[in-house]
Amino acid sequence: MLELDLSADIQALRSTFSDIQAVVDVPALRADIARLSDEAGVPDLWDDPEKAQKVTSSLSHRQSELARITEIERRLDDVEVLVELANEMEDEASAEEARAEVKSLEDVVGQLEVQTLLDGEYDERPAVVTIRAGAGGVDAADFAEMLLRMYLRWAEQHKYPVTVMDTSYAEEAGIKSATFEVDAPYAFGTLSVEAGTHRLVRMSPFNSAGKRQTSFAAVEVIPLMEEATEVEIPESDIRVDVFRSSGPGGQSVNTTDSAVRITHLPTGIVVSMQNEKSQIQNRAAALRVLQSRLLLLQKEQEAATKKELAGTITASWGDQMRSYVLAPYQMVKDLRTEHEVNNPQAVFDGDLDGFISSGIRWRKRKNDD
Repeated sequence: MLELDLSADIQALRSTFSDIQAVVDVPALRADIARLSDEAGVPDLWDDPEKAQKVTSSLSHRQSELARITEIERRLDDVEVLVELANEMEDEASAEEARAEVKSLEDVVGQLEVQTLLDGEYDERPAVVTIRAGAGGVDAADFAEMLLRMYLRWAEQHKYPVTVMDTSYAEEAGIKSATFEVDAPYAFGTLSVEAGTHRLVRMSPFNSAGKRQTSFAAVEVIPLMEEATEVEIPESDIRVDVFRSSGPGGQSVNTTDSAVRITHLPTGIVVSMQNEKSQIQNRAAALRVLQSRLLLLQKEQEAATKKELAGTITASWGDQMRSYVLAPYQMVKDLRTEHEVNNPQAVFDGDLDGFISSGIRWRKRKNDD
């Protein structure tokens, strides 16, 4: 006789989920959605495109968050019904389905619980991620491109909108640097634990002797600010250069000088954009990222904590936060949290949730100490 008892597991899930709902404040979330829906329905909304974009983006983010909460609630109800059905019908197939669903819900609720730990000032913002090749020559450039693909695959799996804003290709293989935006709720808080130096150890495909090679890449994560008034940037403080967008090997992808490079003269910060089709659009996007970086720099200076959000990343020996080892054994290990897996290919294919969750929990413990 089949006796499937998952009541303790389901009760634990409901208890954790109830705590999450309290932190998220579902009634306030619904009220925000109602208010933003009213604003989005105003006939002359798009007379001010910047305001319209802000309203519709905020509405979309909050609707997604509520949908996620509602979906989990529905699945918890459904799995209880499935357990009852499996016991009544003595159906092992239904029992196996119920066990798998409880396991899936544990993963989903666990991820949502981690999100409730994201209570930093900018954690709920979209993220701008920049990857730069470090020490290691061609292998470092190739590694930087591997990391770019890894993060894009991770975002794709979560259905997060991503825009690659700029890519600088290396001469032989890989990339010198790349910048992309992840426009999703809590993208900055989630991805900020990925900031730091990443280290790759493998048998180099670019070394004719087949020797083991160590290379490095730096990952910087900053919050993308919504308001252009957050940081004032006088025109006299910037130099704007325009150039022709290009792809791998110097092949032109745009026959006009639409790409824009902005240099902030007082700090030396340089931002390049070539994703948009027009020079005006690229200039606006570059200014927005520059503003975010300046705001971050301002916060670091005021708090006197250089590494609070992005930190100084050298991308060389002695500074790495995660190691990806492909030879002589297979392992990816985070040196801060001790979280590790023995399947590097899965990680490079975007399986990062375990590293991100453990990183967020580690940071929370560290900040609470």
